[in-house]
Amino acid sequence: MSKLEFKLPDIGEGVAEGEIVNWLVKEGDSLAENQEMVEVMTDKATVTIGSPKAAKVSELRFKVGDTVPVGGVLVVLDLGGGAEAPAAKAAPAPAAAPAPAPAPKASSSGPVASAVGDIREELPGMGTAASASNGDFVSDKPLAAPATRKLARELGVDLRRVEPSGSSGRVTREDVERHAQGASAPKAAPAPAAPAPAPKPSPGDERVPIRGLRKRIFENMARSKHTAAHFNYIEECDVGRLIELRDRAKPHAERAGVKLTFLPFIVKATVAALKLHPRLNSLVDEQAMEHVLKKTYDIGIAMATEAGLIVPVLRQADRLSVLDIAREIERLAAAAREGKSQREDLGGSSFTVSSLGKLGGLLAPPIINHPEVGIMGIHAIKKKPVVRGTEIAIGDVMILSFSFDHRIIDGDVGALFAQEVISFLENPDRLLLEMS
Repeated sequence: MSKLEFKLPDIGEGVAEGEIVNWLVKEGDSLAENQEMVEVMTDKATVTIGSPKAAKVSELRFKVGDTVPVGGVLVVLDLGGGAEAPAAKAAPAPAAAPAPAPAPKASSSGPVASAVGDIREELPGMGTAASASNGDFVSDKPLAAPATRKLARELGVDLRRVEPSGSSGRVTREDVERHAQGASAPKAAPAPAAPAPAPKPSPGDERVPIRGLRKRIFENMARSKHTAAHFNYIEECDVGRLIELRDRAKPHAERAGVKLTFLPFIVKATVAALKLHPRLNSLVDEQAMEHVLKKTYDIGIAMATEAGLIVPVLRQADRLSVLDIAREIERLAAAAREGKSQREDLGGSSFTVSSLGKLGGLLAPPIINHPEVGIMGIHAIKKKPVVRGTEIAIGDVMILSFSFDHRIIDGDVGALFAQEVISFLENPDRLLLEMS
């Protein structure tokens, strides 16, 4: 019987490796053609890879949590032992999402289906290592962990030109940082930093590996918190008039088949305020030392899923009506809940809105969605005393928590932007006048 060593395919331009998130088969299983075998997470997305032919699983070469280079043998298939079941239909490979900076669009090959993941564009590079004519190190297929590749993108470092110091020629985070500073790699790998003390075990402890999307969140949150100089601005917002407007509009939305929440109005208020304070609708390019002012209003909406937090994006939110935004949010939320977010719906936002919904809370300053320079957190609406003119009344109050990157956004700029958002929400008639 013939054997087939099935290798990790090129599942996106610039993708050099992927992490095994979940095996959907085990050794000895009989497979139909295109039957799903394994979920692999790259820096772009999580994809499901199917069997190229009807076959029997002879050997799994990697375990969950392992990183596999493109071209590495994932599984050995016995082509004489395929299942007789009809072939599963392969889902089409989705298009690549826009990235904060121009980069090649991702392509995919093999039977893959997209799921959730951070899919900022990758640096290109395939082939073998060589020396350039000017003496610089050049590798056309650099080996590096997804987190290292993400750091390279953020620093504007071309991994092909980074001299590796890790085992098996792997580029480390230190290599990328050193290259960004213009230094060369050391002759010997540096001694690893002392690890944090391991938690003291107790009877009945359960240890859950930090993998897949949770691993990306783990890395991205730490990078943002330790890179951006966060400063917070927190204020109350009396949304009584907004509630009245939403209640009047709700029947019209229902007739259009739309569930109308407050979030579409909040997005519109955010866009209107960003137009008045364009420095907030932006990204920071640390390598080039440039503040990138975006001309499109692509608003990220942080959403909780069973797998973890993801940020689908409302593309060109300034061009969408309130009903359009409501429909789009529902579509994005449904896809996120089912783990079926498309690549084009993830990444490339210019400002992010995060909502704790009914969980509310008094204070919960959000972490900036790096490389953006600002984020707004929405809390639950509560009945509270408010002062209107010279009288005290019971009002509907929502707390808004803003976080800004103080390296780019001065305190007064962030505060003025926040007050503009609050003004639009407290005076929705003004918001309607500003809508384009």
